[in-house]
Amino acid sequence: MTAVDLAGLLRCLEPTETTPGSWTAPNLPMDYHRIFGGQLLAQTIILATATAAGRTIRSLGCLFPREGSLAKPFSFEIESSHTGRTFATRRISAEQDGRPFFLAQASLHVPEGGPEHQEPAPNLGDPADAEPEDMTMIPWETRVVGAVNLRDRAVGPAEYAFWTRVGGVDLDDKPAYHQALLAYATDLTVIGTALRPLEGISQADAGETLHTAVTGHSIWFHRPFRIDDWCLISQRAPAVAGARAFGYGNAFDKDGMLVASFAQESMIRPVAA
Repeated sequence: MTAVDLAGLLRCLEPTETTPGSWTAPNLPMDYHRIFGGQLLAQTIILATATAAGRTIRSLGCLFPREGSLAKPFSFEIESSHTGRTFATRRISAEQDGRPFFLAQASLHVPEGGPEHQEPAPNLGDPADAEPEDMTMIPWETRVVGAVNLRDRAVGPAEYAFWTRVGGVDLDDKPAYHQALLAYATDLTVIGTALRPLEGISQADAGETLHTAVTGHSIWFHRPFRIDDWCLISQRAPAVAGARAFGYGNAFDKDGMLVASFAQESMIRPVAA
């Protein structure tokens, strides 16, 4: 059963400006103590776009220096670092008790045309070939390629792919919402992917024998797309070392066009006995 609902997530994407440069937004209602990083990624995309008219997110780089608490209010502080003819840059922080727990830099760009090239999409079949799965934190349809279970403690390759599609809601032609929900989905499964080659542990051990947390997440958007149609998220995690994991991935639309790429660093530390 999903831990969050789509309506609650969409409410989080309706920030309110309280004073110039300062905004508030609701948290996802869920039974957990810390703010989910995917929520902050999605909210940052909406906020940055709202302050740079006519532009869409080109790239977003985020750091999570400490946990944000669901039990306390927080505010977003936005600095308009640069606004040019076609590009713009925004610095965004989320703060509680006067201290930042989330830092981001967003680059935005007026849509332009030009020459194009990409590597082919991986041959991972169609959504109908993949296994439906309730991903708990993703409140829309997901189908996992190869029926891989990230909670399985058996050894497997540090690879994972799933199809995803938001249904039951009209997202209109608002690129920021499609970008925000895709970014949200990329935050959930990289740590579990990184744990697959390690015998006897898995995503099921997070919060039990392992202390895990995302420390940095970046995403780049290449082309327009719609998250209310099928997108394939394909990812790898080539390294776990020094109590940290690194993973990266690509997102493709149903026609195999590369629409976004992302990378994540996380902390993976045994819980002290």
